[in-house]
Amino acid sequence: MKNPDQRPDDHDELVQQDDAAVGRGFRYSLIALVALATVGAGVYLVLKPKPVAPKTQVTKLAAPVTADRPVAQVPTAKFTDITAASGITFRHENGAYGDKLLPETMGGGVAFLDYDGDGAPDLLFVNSTQWPGKLAPGSKPATVALYHNDGHGKFTDVTVGSGLDVPLYGMGVATGDYDNDGRPDVLITTVGGARLFHNEGGGKFTDVTAAAGVGGDPKDWSTAAVFFDLDNDGDLDLYVASYVRWSPEIDAQVGYKIDGTHRAYGPPMNFQGAFPHLYRNDGNGKFTEISATSGVQVKNSSTGVPIAKTLGVAVMDVDGDGWLDLAVANDTVQNLMFRNRHDGTFEEIGALSGFAFDSYGNTRGAMGIDACRFTKDGKIGFAIGNFANEMTALCVAQPGPGGSAHPLFADESLSWGIGGPSRDPLKFGIFFFDYDLDGRADLLSVNGHLEEEISKIQHGQKYQQPAQLFWNAGDAGFAIAGADQAGTDLFKPIVGRGSAYADIDGDGDLDVVFTQIAGPPMLLRNDQSLGNHFVRLKLVGTKANRDALGASVKLTVKGQSQWREVMTSKSYLSASELPVTFGIGKSDKVDVVEIIWPGGTKQTLSNVPVDKLTVVEQPR
Repeated sequence: MKNPDQRPDDHDELVQQDDAAVGRGFRYSLIALVALATVGAGVYLVLKPKPVAPKTQVTKLAAPVTADRPVAQVPTAKFTDITAASGITFRHENGAYGDKLLPETMGGGVAFLDYDGDGAPDLLFVNSTQWPGKLAPGSKPATVALYHNDGHGKFTDVTVGSGLDVPLYGMGVATGDYDNDGRPDVLITTVGGARLFHNEGGGKFTDVTAAAGVGGDPKDWSTAAVFFDLDNDGDLDLYVASYVRWSPEIDAQVGYKIDGTHRAYGPPMNFQGAFPHLYRNDGNGKFTEISATSGVQVKNSSTGVPIAKTLGVAVMDVDGDGWLDLAVANDTVQNLMFRNRHDGTFEEIGALSGFAFDSYGNTRGAMGIDACRFTKDGKIGFAIGNFANEMTALCVAQPGPGGSAHPLFADESLSWGIGGPSRDPLKFGIFFFDYDLDGRADLLSVNGHLEEEISKIQHGQKYQQPAQLFWNAGDAGFAIAGADQAGTDLFKPIVGRGSAYADIDGDGDLDVVFTQIAGPPMLLRNDQSLGNHFVRLKLVGTKANRDALGASVKLTVKGQSQWREVMTSKSYLSASELPVTFGIGKSDKVDVVEIIWPGGTKQTLSNVPVDKLTVVEQPR
C-alpha cells in the first residue's frame, strides 16, 4: 500500500539519487583499481629478475678411433710388366663410336686356365666387338683371344681355328669342367646372353649353348658367372648374373650427361634391374633352368621389378653346413646373399646377415668380389670393390646369436686398414692372394674410371688409375704397398677392369694379369725373392666334381693354420687358376693338410712336399 502522504515522484527521485551514488562509488573503485594495477605493474617491472642468457653447452665430437695395431714393415716383392716380352699382343675392342653406350665401358674379363692339360696356365682374354653396322669396310670383327703358355711364361696366340674366334660383345668368363672329362670348359657372358664352349681337346672348342640350354634371353646383358655344385651331386651347375635391362634405345632415353650437356657413361640408377639365371646340370651335357623356383630371382617389393644389377659373384660355404652359398655384388642396389637350403632352393639373407648394405644402411656401387678365410683364426671375409669415393668393403664373419643358423657379417674395412686408402679410386677387379708367400692372404685391387672426361668434372679423379696392393700384416691389419716395395710397373695407371692370378712360370709365386677398356692388358710377373717356401695343390675329384670346385683346404705349419677354397671365378668378370697356393714363409715342413671335398668327405695328408705342385686325387 502506498503512503498517502508521499508524493507520487518521491520514489523515483530517491532511486535516482541512489543510482548516482552507486555510479560515483563504482567509478571511484575503478579508478582505484586502475591506479593499483598501474602501481603494481610498475613495481613488477622494477623488481622482476633480469633475463639470464642460457648457458651454451658444447659437445665435443671426436673422429672414430681405430684400435691400435702394431706397425708393419711391408716386404719388398716386385712385379715386372712382361706383356710384350711374353708375346701377348691382344688389345681390347669396345666398339665405341661416340654414342657413349654403357656396355662400352664395362667389359673386359680374363681367365687363366690350363685348356690343354700340360700343367701350365694359359690365358683367355674376353673381348667385345664392333656394334652392328659400325665395322669398317675390309676389317674383321674382334673376337676373344686364346694364348698358349709354354710353361715358362711365354705365350703364343692360338685363337684362330680354336672355335673361340667368333664375334660377340663379350663381358666376362667362367671356367669349369662341367662334364667331368678332364678338360676345362668356358662360358662367356655377353650383351646378348651367354655362350658355352665345350673343350674338345687339341685346342678346339665347340659352341654348345643351344644344346646345353644355358643361353638365357638374347636381350640379356649377362656379366658375372660361376660354375659350382649347388646340390653336391658331383657335377657343376651354373649361375649366370645379369647387369641391367639394356638396349641402345633405353640408353638413349636415359641420356646420362656428365655436365648436363654432353653424353657420358654413367651409373645404372635409371636402368631397371635384371634377373640372373640358375642352371642345374643334368649330367648329360644338358642343363635345366631352375631360376624361378630356386629363389635367386628377387623382386623389389614395391615395384615388382628385378632388384639385382650384378657385376660380381662369389661362392663360399658361409654357414659351414657343407653346402655352397652365393654372395652377389650389385651396382647401386643392395647386395644379396643366397643361403643354400639343400633342396635346390636358396634363401636370400643379405639384409638379415648384414651383407646387403654399408655400415650406415646405404647401397654402394659394387663391382668385383672375392671371398677368403684371411684371418689367422679362419674368419670368412668378402672383399668388394666399390665405386669412386666409396671404400672397398671388407665384410667379415661375426659370432652369431645362440642357435642362429644365419651367418652375420660386418664391414671391417676401416679397422683392417683398407678403408681410407681405397676410398678415392673406382675399384673393379679384386682378389685375395699371398703374393709374398708368408702365409697370409693379401689383397689386390685393379682400378679405373668409367668416363674419359671425369677429371674435368671431379677434382682428383682420373680416367686411368693405379692398382692398389694391400699387404696382410696379421695382427697389424693391412698395409698399403707402394712402388718402393712392389715396383713401379704394378702401379702404372690404366683403365683397369678384370684381373686374375696364376703361377705362369712354375716358380711357385703368383703372377697377375690386368685388363683395361680399349687398350692392352698388363701381364705382371712376380719377381719376389724373399726365400719363402710354398705348397701348391691341385685337387682332382672322383665322387665330387672333377675340378673339386668348392673344396676347402686347411694347411697347418708349426701349429698355425691357413685356409684356401678351390674356386676359379672371382674378381671382376674373371677367373683365376685352379690350383691353390699356400705360402709357408721360412718353414720347410708342413704339419698336416686337411681337405673337405664337395659333398662333405674328409681327407688328411701328411708329409706333403714343399716347393712343388702336388696333385691330390679324392679317395674313391
